[in-house]
Amino acid sequence: MRSTHPRLTALRLLALAALLPFAGASFAQQKIEQQMTYEQFKAAGLDRLSPEQLANLNAWLNGKLEVETAKAAETAKQSGGDDRRGLIVASSRDPVDGTITSTFTGFGKGRSYTLDNGQVWQQIDDVSLTGVKNENPKVKITPSAIGSAWYLSVEGFNARAKVQRVK
Repeated sequence: MRSTHPRLTALRLLALAALLPFAGASFAQQKIEQQMTYEQFKAAGLDRLSPEQLANLNAWLNGKLEVETAKAAETAKQSGGDDRRGLIVASSRDPVDGTITSTFTGFGKGRSYTLDNGQVWQQIDDVSLTGVKNENPKVKITPSAIGSAWYLSVEGFNARAKVQRVK
């Protein structure tokens, strides 16, 4: 079943990628003869292999599993690799550098700031900066040293506002 929501698909792939190493480890420890019923093993003709041939087959399957697990993890990483900084589920605490895509008219609680990378941040504190009109200013959004707060600063101004990412 294919999801019509790319975000859900990406989250599912990331969850699968997170679980694959554990699944791979459990299968890597089990030999093929332990994963199949005797009837399946015999029907595949594997009962005619020598112990050395069976060991080689198990080694090859384990290698193949590792390769496929790594591929799935990379695909999940690329599919869900959109920039998550500042969102509640974010794992990165790297600062965000960008440009506001409109005229910056100062700080004010509740104002939204859209960046050139598509992120939208909303001011959540009472810091104000008035009498400002700046076209497409450069900004830096940095995480707090402790806690989950993020602060937006605009090039050329000393004030900074506490923001939260909304998109």
